[in-house]
Amino acid sequence: MKKTINIIGSGFSSLAAACYLAKAGNDVTIYEKNKTIGGRARQLKKDGFTFDIGPTWYWMPDVFERFFSDFEKKPSDYYELIKLSPAYQVYFGIKDFVTIADNLSEICTTFESIEKGSGKKLEKFIKEAQNNYDIAIKDLVYRPGVSPMELVTLETVKKVNQFFGNISKDIRSKFKNKKLVQILEFPVLFLGAKPSDTPSFYSFMNFADFGLGTWHPKNGMYSVILAMEKLALELGVTIHTNSAVEKIVVENGTAKAIIINGEKIESDVIVSGADYHHSETLLDQKHRVYSEKYWNKKTFAPSSLLFYVGFDKKIENVEHHSLFFDVDFDAHASDIYDFPKWPEEPLFYASFPSKTDNNVAPNGKEAGIFLIPLAPGLKDTDFLRDRYFEKIISRFEKLTQQDVKKSIIFKESFCVNDFIKDYNSYKGNAYGLANTLLQTAFLRPKLKSKKVENLYFTGQLTVPGPGVPPSLISGKLVSELIQKNS
Repeated sequence: MKKTINIIGSGFSSLAAACYLAKAGNDVTIYEKNKTIGGRARQLKKDGFTFDIGPTWYWMPDVFERFFSDFEKKPSDYYELIKLSPAYQVYFGIKDFVTIADNLSEICTTFESIEKGSGKKLEKFIKEAQNNYDIAIKDLVYRPGVSPMELVTLETVKKVNQFFGNISKDIRSKFKNKKLVQILEFPVLFLGAKPSDTPSFYSFMNFADFGLGTWHPKNGMYSVILAMEKLALELGVTIHTNSAVEKIVVENGTAKAIIINGEKIESDVIVSGADYHHSETLLDQKHRVYSEKYWNKKTFAPSSLLFYVGFDKKIENVEHHSLFFDVDFDAHASDIYDFPKWPEEPLFYASFPSKTDNNVAPNGKEAGIFLIPLAPGLKDTDFLRDRYFEKIISRFEKLTQQDVKKSIIFKESFCVNDFIKDYNSYKGNAYGLANTLLQTAFLRPKLKSKKVENLYFTGQLTVPGPGVPPSLISGKLVSELIQKNS
């Protein structure tokens, strides 16, 4: 039966849900509070430069392929993918870096050159990680988190010990060189938790890294948002921007409408892809499932301090993606998760998409994105932003042996306050709820409200978790749950 479905937000999960629900024959409308769609995956354009404000890593290409194939389409129908070669580079000191190739064979050779015997160990580790990937990404993450029994399969029973071990311990038992350990622990940071708090089973992220490679959609990650928008419109979805939802109206325990600019818009079903905590504040207190105490106890993925920088020259000695691990990895992680504060010596990440894509910067110039992971909820001021930019850009110059400060045309920043203002993000988190053991699958906030009929949620604070591919999957899961309950 055809239903009128209103969706709050226009990020990856909302767009995915809209496409599936429209394909099923429903009348679907998206309401986005900002002036452009995409949620956290928006763009900044300035002086001929184009920056992805949010996600910049395109991993797990098979998840994108699976999404588009559900509509008898391919990613290539909408955007061009470029495999990065090398995938990325990791700096540990001055002229001291490790370059990660775009294939496992070369990566194994690199590992072997750093630590004797590690090449064969890596090959074995990635084979096991691939097995976990096949179980997790091709099966488990496509389950709605309704019951703990969803995790019980013949394959997972065989790997039950991997849910109680942790990535850090596993890696450090196999590899002794500190550089290799940090390179292998890096991918699970996408899950939003310390490697020591991330179950061993999540080694599938290492296969996503070394096995499937790192990609770049031409013109940036926003190309994927535009592709999903085009698909949604082709399926009959209506999209409204500058439409902040003020309230979710509940009558007799059932979601009946949303209010935007004082106007009541009737709904048969409401789906929120906005921040889950914020979404529940749109309800009267009695209709909320999760209390402030609940959210405050949860382990959130980091926030970020981001800088978008236009340079008047090409930047040398860096790749498209470059990581700077020249300071204490564990100390920075502790400043995020254990004793939240601004890190004294932050790790940071830099992306130069114009190394790959001529369309994102004027000829002869470079677009640079710099990111420092931070604990959510920290005080955010212009003084702190400037102080930390000076910290990392000075280190960047020293590590890459070049002067860049005098070549800066402009810099824009984005931090905790902006995540709250633009996305209603709880404590200004950037990546949602961390995937720790006690925040996995059925232990995450539910896709369907327990108190309000016809009210659903999607996105990185619910199932299956943080990241762009899981957000696509979340949109599919919520659409299937709605169809099942219709």
